[in-house]
Amino acid sequence: MNIVVVGLSHKTAPVEIREKLSIPTPQMEAAIAHLCSYPHVEEATILSTCNRLEVYVVVSETDQGVREVTQFLADYGKLSMQQLRPYLFILLHQDAVMHLMRVSAGLDSLVLGEGQILSQVKHTHKVGQQYNGIKRILNHLFKQAITAGKRVRTETSIGTGAVSISSAAVELAQIKAENLASCRIVLLGAGKMARLVVQHLLSKGATQICIVNRSIEGARELAKQFKDVELKLHTMPDMMQMISNCDLVFTATAATEPLLDRAKLEAILEPHQFLQLFDIAVPRNVHADVNELTNVQAFNVDDLKAVVAQNQESRRKMAMEAEVILDQEVEAFESWWRSLETVSTISDLRDKVEAIREQELEKALSRLGSEFGEKHQEIIEALTRGIVNKILHDPMVQLRAQQDIEARRHAMQTLRTLFNLEAASNEQFS
Repeated sequence: MNIVVVGLSHKTAPVEIREKLSIPTPQMEAAIAHLCSYPHVEEATILSTCNRLEVYVVVSETDQGVREVTQFLADYGKLSMQQLRPYLFILLHQDAVMHLMRVSAGLDSLVLGEGQILSQVKHTHKVGQQYNGIKRILNHLFKQAITAGKRVRTETSIGTGAVSISSAAVELAQIKAENLASCRIVLLGAGKMARLVVQHLLSKGATQICIVNRSIEGARELAKQFKDVELKLHTMPDMMQMISNCDLVFTATAATEPLLDRAKLEAILEPHQFLQLFDIAVPRNVHADVNELTNVQAFNVDDLKAVVAQNQESRRKMAMEAEVILDQEVEAFESWWRSLETVSTISDLRDKVEAIREQELEKALSRLGSEFGEKHQEIIEALTRGIVNKILHDPMVQLRAQQDIEARRHAMQTLRTLFNLEAASNEQFS
């Protein structure tokens, strides 16, 4: 048996390829069943996110298993093997184990240390179990990886600190305003950047958010993604009126000319009304001259990049700490794997030696006569068991401790050959 991962990610494949190989949850049952129908695939599950598609399998023969999984991906994505192969990565056993640990911990993510991937790994584990793709080996692997992901997040601070312009804008706003829950907030725009701003604002406790967009349909589409909160929706003609009654403004539109400047703000703001602007658009939505107003503070993308760079560097340092934790979790899994792989050989060896002990003991007791045999049977039994246990102890310890996979398998095969364990095993079932 061998653990294999075959997949592609934001590091190896462009979005147009990743789109073809995205497998939504409703299609998982059929996909896992298809994988498990291949002759060399024993267990299978699929991790599918916007940034990666990874198939985790336990195979009975590595090369054949890899071919079967690769063929499945080509068929699913309606791509030829020649088109697909350049974008795939293939990892075997220990490399596959470490990869899942790193994915679970957020060390392989586009944003280092992001938290969402851990819940996606949990979902993959759950779905794999639900559709009978995950059995003993992948079950233990995913449990260990989830433990690793949790440890990295609790024992390091890798998930803290803004690492995108949107999150940095909200983090800076929280520092400046102290309590976002009490702030009246206007957001200009309803695209992807605007969605991320809303997401971060809600996570920081903001409740009074007004979306101003060119089209009301776009604003409604954004609001649909946050059904648990009430977002006020307006179009651009209402922009200045909304800003006149707010504390913070975030701008994230595709406008090519500034939407706000000194003259517009001066016309609507009360003399002592304080306003903060966070412009995450490129080109800028806010003209630089607004900073000439004493009661207005404006921050643009360049101001926020410094915050992002500082946090990214901090996360890189924490990632080095996380790698130590992952090494420990990989070793824990490897210890379990070694013990699992050696169980059948050790069990067969014990059974064979025990059968020999019982036969020879029976012969010895019959020669000693019933009176002597009955009187001393317990002592002789204990003696023979003790001899057997001491002879078997060192080979078993060495076999379990052998870390090199090929060396361990060679040792197991040698034992099976030297003690003719295949024949003994066949006799049991004949």
